[in-house]
Amino acid sequence: MKRISILLLILLIAPAAATLWAGGSQDVTPEVSSAITVTDTYGRVVTLEKPAVRVVSVAPSMTETLFALGKGDILVGRTEYCDYPTETQEISSIGTLTEPNIEVIAELTPDLVLASSHFTKEALETLETLGITVVVMKEEVSFEGVYRTIEVISRLIGAEEEGDSLIGTMQATVEEVTSKVTGAERPSVYYVIGFGEWGDFTAGGDTFISQLIEMAGGTNVAVDVMGWSYSLEKLIEADPDLVICSKHWGAKDGLISANGYKDLPAILEGRLFEIDNNMIDRQGPRLADGLKALAMILHPDLF
Repeated sequence: MKRISILLLILLIAPAAATLWAGGSQDVTPEVSSAITVTDTYGRVVTLEKPAVRVVSVAPSMTETLFALGKGDILVGRTEYCDYPTETQEISSIGTLTEPNIEVIAELTPDLVLASSHFTKEALETLETLGITVVVMKEEVSFEGVYRTIEVISRLIGAEEEGDSLIGTMQATVEEVTSKVTGAERPSVYYVIGFGEWGDFTAGGDTFISQLIEMAGGTNVAVDVMGWSYSLEKLIEADPDLVICSKHWGAKDGLISANGYKDLPAILEGRLFEIDNNMIDRQGPRLADGLKALAMILHPDLF
């Protein structure tokens, strides 16, 4: 009986002993992959084996996003239009949005190129043949679209927590603005895109800038037109409470002396205001601040 018990004990412990003699343990932790997979605007499934550490941006909004995520140091190339923040000027230019210099991009040896829908398929295919990973993201004209773009970029560079924080900050700013202007009297607004011999241009009712004006507590006088083209006659007839223009390219000085515009009561009475249009033109991390800047012009008493 005793001999049988000893035999059973040997049989029970033998498999475990065999494992130990094989030099291992049954408690083996499986290797965790750090690969990142996203689907871009063109429906391409793109995979990075690890977060990118050398990035070329072919869109100002994406350049701004990298800096807003605290990752400006991984940016090795940017377009000529990437001018914010000022640190971008120290980074190599790769050309324009629509005509990037492929040779310069290749020389920068990026492990990721971030591009917008302006990026041509020809440029994309050329970079792919060179073994360079490209992710193309259409700049959706909505806050939700911006949030999604920030989320994708933050995943690609290993900055998910920073991305969540940035999105949360933007959402809080939007909530602050919309809650403050709720119930307030809504001034009529004309937003100047362009004027002069080439025509008069504004943000029509189907544009995101028009939506921003409404969110900021105003009424867009051009809400009844689609697109960007307008007429001076319609503007004079609308007689807006406020006129808003870009603080760049001398727009304000030009409007003060331009035929038709200079006689608008809003301009004659000092209700012509400037704004950094890049904050609302670019679908990037400053969009919420652009909304707040608009609201502060429309309702200075609320902020």
